[in-house]
Amino acid sequence: MLDAHTHLDACGAAGPEGVAAIVDRATAAGVMAVVTVADDLDSARWVTRAAEWNPRVYAAVALHPTRATALTDVARAEIERLTAHPRVVAIGETGMDLYWPDRLAGCAQPDAQREAFAWHIELAKRTGKPLMIHNREADREVLDVLGAEGAPDTVIFHCFSSGSTMARLCADAGWLVSLSGTVTFRNARDLREAVPLVPLEQLLVETDAPFLTPHPYRGAPNEPYCLPYTVRALAELLGRPAEELAHVTTANACRVYGIPDTGRTL
Repeated sequence: MLDAHTHLDACGAAGPEGVAAIVDRATAAGVMAVVTVADDLDSARWVTRAAEWNPRVYAAVALHPTRATALTDVARAEIERLTAHPRVVAIGETGMDLYWPDRLAGCAQPDAQREAFAWHIELAKRTGKPLMIHNREADREVLDVLGAEGAPDTVIFHCFSSGSTMARLCADAGWLVSLSGTVTFRNARDLREAVPLVPLEQLLVETDAPFLTPHPYRGAPNEPYCLPYTVRALAELLGRPAEELAHVTTANACRVYGIPDTGRTL
């Protein structure tokens, strides 16, 4: 399996030994590679270094939408520089988040988020790297920006949490849907009804660790080694063998990120 979206720094991996310990635990569970994702400028620098420390680690760089006000000219220049790194495989996570602005002091407001999202879209198109979207309670707003700016060739909706309407739109557009531990939550009814509407070749799996730990460990800290629980829940939901879902989602991730197919080296 391949963890399409995780946060190794937030999992407590401060340096090379910490990264190795986390990916060793993941490898023991069948997770052969991870994409560790930035959410601010310090994190963007860190994930790029982490991808150098361990061959099982790849990186994605951007400013999280809630931190969009930090996208100064200096920050733009540094993010652009980091995207040129050969182990940076995506622009992300970027997008729109309408949950936090009224709940978190200092959170970027929607106008700033839209401007930053548009810039990241342009960067993804210019670099040819996938666009990794964070979308929290902002389906219409995300679609508005994608429509206005024009979507890049490869779009990934990370930690997909929308319902059937959005799933159909993603399926029709050829966008990828990345599923986290929330697909194991029995109360995530709308999500569980939406997932079967997405073609297999458009599905990815992720942990978003250290958040969204899958059942039966919900509430405990998450790590990439927990990914098999999500794969098994997805397989049960779709009525397919877990081994098939592991192979298909790994092949999808390797294809869109442009990295070697880890599933063929097991």
